[in-house]
Order: sequence, then C-alpha cells, then structure tokens
Amino acid sequence: MRESLGLLARELAPVVGVGRSALRRHPAWTDRGPGDGRGLGVVVVPGFGGADASMAVLRSWLADRGYRPTGAGLGINVGCSAELVDRLEARVAAHAETTGGPVVLVGHSRGGWLGRLVAVRRPELLRGLVMLGTPVLNPLDTRAAVTVARRALVRLAELGVRGVLERDCIDGTCRAATEAGLTAPLAMPAVAFFSRADGVVGWRSCLDPAAEHVEVTCSHTAMVQDAGLLTALAPRLAAWVPARY
Repeated sequence: MRESLGLLARELAPVVGVGRSALRRHPAWTDRGPGDGRGLGVVVVPGFGGADASMAVLRSWLADRGYRPTGAGLGINVGCSAELVDRLEARVAAHAETTGGPVVLVGHSRGGWLGRLVAVRRPELLRGLVMLGTPVLNPLDTRAAVTVARRALVRLAELGVRGVLERDCIDGTCRAATEAGLTAPLAMPAVAFFSRADGVVGWRSCLDPAAEHVEVTCSHTAMVQDAGLLTALAPRLAAWVPARY
C-alpha cells in the first residue's frame, strides 16, 4: 500500500506543477543552439484524459527554441480512437499547410499512438514522430488507476453517454485497426521515450521496434516537462529541421 501511494504521489506531482519553476532555470530550457527549430511545425498531442492545456509547458519549450507548436485540438482525449485519429490527421494536415511543409508529431501516452496511426496513414505530412511513454506494443498495458478509469468510461458508453470510450475500442474492430497501425512500419524517423519508473503504463510496451528507444528516469506524467527528457529530445528534433527553414 505504501509503495502504491508513493507511486501515485510521484505521478500526481507534475500534474499540480511541481518542478516547473526549476525547469525554467535548467539548461534544458535556457540553452539554445544553431540547430533550433527555425519555424518547423510541431503538433503536440496529450495523453489519455488530457487536453491541450496539459501540454502547455512542452509547447512553450518548443516555441522558445524556435519551433511552431500547436495543440492537437481534440478536446479531452477520451473518445473513440478512430474518430480522434481522423481529427488529428486534419489538424496535422492544416498545420503542415500553415507552416509550409511536413511537421513533427509529439504525443504523450495515448497521444503517441494516435500520432503513430496518423504517421502510418499520412507519412507525407510528417518529418518525425516522438512518443512519450506510449504503450505501442500493448495499448492496454496500464496500471490500476488508469485501468479503473478506462472501465468506467466504457461503462458510461454502454449507458448511452456519447463521446467517451466505447467497448469496440477495447475489444472490437476499432481495437483491431488500432493494433494494425501500431505494428505497421514507419516511413519517417521516430523516437520512443520510456521510463522504468513509469507508474501508469508498462515500460516494455513502449519499445516500438520501428523507433529509436531512449530511456529516461522520470514518472509518466513528468515526461511532458522533464529536464532530462527535453535534453535528449532537443538534438533529435534539431536533426529533423530541414535546411530551408
């Protein structure tokens, strides 16, 4: 019980803002180099149950480094996977047009595999894909609290509440289509960040065979603002910035 409470506290801390002020003073935030974004578009996708506001720190970091980030525009990430992918695809296409070329997709947790499905469907829209704690190998590899929340949303859908999470996404044709997209090869470079200290998803499920694996030491929720992760992410993003930018 004590271990579970400690894990929960560690995952909740970044949600309430712990560590953000220190990040602003860390070299991961303050250091910039000649390989910065130069206007490259980035679409940032929140995780399960999250909204664009939950990714504000990451978007701010990207903007400060010269990228042109935008939110995913999905509302709260709890709906049908197929519908969310359609909407995310439209967002990516619009941002690619606005910024003048293919963009980078950065997705946290479920947001990462929504991004991967768009990457498989529309590879011409992307220069790269970043997945932060994304259980690609098993989307249902979650810890107790998330599993309970997922079951509750499915039950709400069965009771007639629309726009949440329907059973077809868990064990029907929607899940089958999702799994096919998550195992398909990728036509662009991809990076999968994982942490053995992840208290929300199983870290082994994050090891996408089509991506570079990068281990970090933060909690699942902290991945959107962890200094170590951002330090590792910066040169990888810079490598995807085309010369014309």
